[in-house]
Amino acid sequence: MPSPPVRRPGRAAHAAAGWGAVALLVRPAYIATEFIVAAATTGGYSFVADSVSRLGEVGCTAAYCSPRHELMNLSFIGFGLLLAVGALLLTRSLGWWVTALLAVSGLSSVATGLAPLDRDATLHALAATPLFVAQPVALLVLGARLRRRDPRLARGLLATGAVTAAAAAAFVLSGEGTISGLLERLALWPVLVALAIVAWTGMRRSAVPLTQR
Repeated sequence: MPSPPVRRPGRAAHAAAGWGAVALLVRPAYIATEFIVAAATTGGYSFVADSVSRLGEVGCTAAYCSPRHELMNLSFIGFGLLLAVGALLLTRSLGWWVTALLAVSGLSSVATGLAPLDRDATLHALAATPLFVAQPVALLVLGARLRRRDPRLARGLLATGAVTAAAAAAFVLSGEGTISGLLERLALWPVLVALAIVAWTGMRRSAVPLTQR
């Protein structure tokens, strides 16, 4: 009995996936905004010791001020939307679980930008927490799904998921530790690169989904 024909996505679905991939590909540019905002701070800012959220603090004191806080908070919002929308547009290749986890992560980033640290620290923490939990889990789930189809990419995603999960836990436990900023960035920055690689791989194989749903 002949096998049923393989269904290919239509033009609209193909275009949507393309835009989703572009959204994830541009997200590593977020890192540049941290440097741009940090360069304008007064009173001293450390990428190793200080949290990213300090760059988004609205108030200024004689000891510290981030004049470009609007750019940082808009970056949280904009790049968070790119993650959520990009994941939704790539649902067919990512699968529903990964899409949901990344959409939650993106919305968490948006909420973080709307709740600056110095305005309400508790609300800010509640807004940011899902991002640190959902992103590593999404990478681990996606890596597990890709083990047979793309072992090399799968190994990279599993390793990145493990590292970012450990860094996120260490960041939370460290509180205001001397390397809290480094731990936070180790929990966040690798995800940007990993998802951009996933998006690039998907664009190169656009005729075939990255995973089977």
